[in-house]
Amino acid sequence: MKKNLLYILAMVFLAATFTSCEEPEYVKPTADRQGLTSLTAIFTSGQFTDQQMARLDLGDELPERLVIPVPWYFPVTSDNETSPYMTKVRVQAALAPNCIITPPLTVLDLTKENEFVYTDAHGNSKNIIITGERVKSNACELLSFAIEDPAISGIIDKTKKTVSIISTKDLSSVKASYEVSAHATISPDPSETPLNYNEPVKLTVIAHDGVTKTEYTVIKGGPDKVDFGYEKSSLEHLFNFDPVTTLGMPDNGSAIGPTIAALGGKLVICKGDGSTPMYINGLTGAQMGEINLGAAEAGAVTNDAAEHMLIVNKAASKSTVNIYRTGSVTEAPVLFHSFQNPTSCPVGSEIKVNGDIDGDAVIVLNIEGVTGVTTANDIVVVRVEGGVVTSTTTRKLGNFSWGASPVNGAGIAARTNNPDDGFFYSKYSSTFSFISGSNSVSGNFTNDTTGWGLNANNMDAKTFNGQHYLALFIVSHFPAWGMGPQLYVYNTTDMSKFSGTAVNDLACLDLAFADIEWYQKGVNATASGDVCMAPTADGYKLYIYYYDHNSQVIGGYALDCIKR
Repeated sequence: MKKNLLYILAMVFLAATFTSCEEPEYVKPTADRQGLTSLTAIFTSGQFTDQQMARLDLGDELPERLVIPVPWYFPVTSDNETSPYMTKVRVQAALAPNCIITPPLTVLDLTKENEFVYTDAHGNSKNIIITGERVKSNACELLSFAIEDPAISGIIDKTKKTVSIISTKDLSSVKASYEVSAHATISPDPSETPLNYNEPVKLTVIAHDGVTKTEYTVIKGGPDKVDFGYEKSSLEHLFNFDPVTTLGMPDNGSAIGPTIAALGGKLVICKGDGSTPMYINGLTGAQMGEINLGAAEAGAVTNDAAEHMLIVNKAASKSTVNIYRTGSVTEAPVLFHSFQNPTSCPVGSEIKVNGDIDGDAVIVLNIEGVTGVTTANDIVVVRVEGGVVTSTTTRKLGNFSWGASPVNGAGIAARTNNPDDGFFYSKYSSTFSFISGSNSVSGNFTNDTTGWGLNANNMDAKTFNGQHYLALFIVSHFPAWGMGPQLYVYNTTDMSKFSGTAVNDLACLDLAFADIEWYQKGVNATASGDVCMAPTADGYKLYIYYYDHNSQVIGGYALDCIKR
């Protein structure tokens, strides 16, 4: 009996051994639902190595031939063709539990038909082919439109496919500039042919694929606005990409404190290291060139609510602070205001303004702490009334203090264009608070949703269509540990709603973007960045841009107040 039992146990062991040897390699599931849900193609060479090239999402029915649609150009706004990379592409599959692909996916030549066997969780097998195909874009949007002479910016309603030209002047024979989706064309071309905009004009945008089209009607007259603020349904994510590989910006190992500003459809990026700021297309993110810096020194940049940019130098203790202004990236800025740094600490690594510097505005410059020497709790407040600087004062913010810029400095922004309406404050490992005009503090909300790994020291405030808004951008100290940047937008018109426990649950929270994709996930280095809000001068559009230097991501959103 004992021998029989030993024999049975031995046979069970051998059967289990042979069975395990015959089973295909187990693929760790990466998707919740059953089946093969997507294929992702990844660059294996060139400047975009390890970045996603393309993705094929699959439905419930699995075809025998899986064709990954690779964009003709990468990035789509560039002229960089993807054909040189098609023969060596790393392909990854999103598989439900116990589903496998054999042989295992590795680096594939997407110009060929690559044969595999897909086996589902029930053991059913199917022969599949994985290949790729370069596809031309079907995007055919009109992104911007402006009459050249007289200079008038058109207001685009993407829902109604109209462009409104607000003017009482004769527009019977004028040319216009425009921007369309990458590699699309427009007919007739308004930059080549003078057209009569006194009457409705139809323009057709034709996608790069030559098939997909969108017709827009240009109308003389303005669209109706919603009563207050922006229309949430108009929210559009413009772009989100790695500024290091795409724009050549310094990587996160460089201890810089970038600042950003938007005007005239351009986004300006200042490294904060004294070099001339670059600018990119504010709608597509395409790199365009360097600004005309003139006599200004670029320590930091910002924009007001009427498409003016301010540029400030970095000034040591008791030295001169120069604030320059410009209304264009191509025109040399002119000196707007100068004063002597009134403190024993540096100033000029960050500047913010709320209001219109041709009207009423509040300019805020942070006094910076000095590492190993002192902290700071002062700001310089420059008040502008009727387009003229009326005062330059230094004030303390409650009992708060902060360290050296950019990582340990504070984010500070005036609530409105009047300093008596108070200031918002936030910094790393601290609280998100409001300091009134009388210097009383309210809030003290948790500003780090992880409890320890984020840096909430980037903010900007603007008034748009009668409502006060604050943007708080939180960069990551530890992107390599799975912590990414977050963006929150608050309506601060009614300060009784400035209540709650943390940045992501305040009663005044209007928009939240807690899952922004970032592109540097291997190293923890310099946790700096910036955020800017940019209303257009015509009062119809609001742009919000963000930059996380440590996580290496730059992006933007657009909203409008057009009634739909």
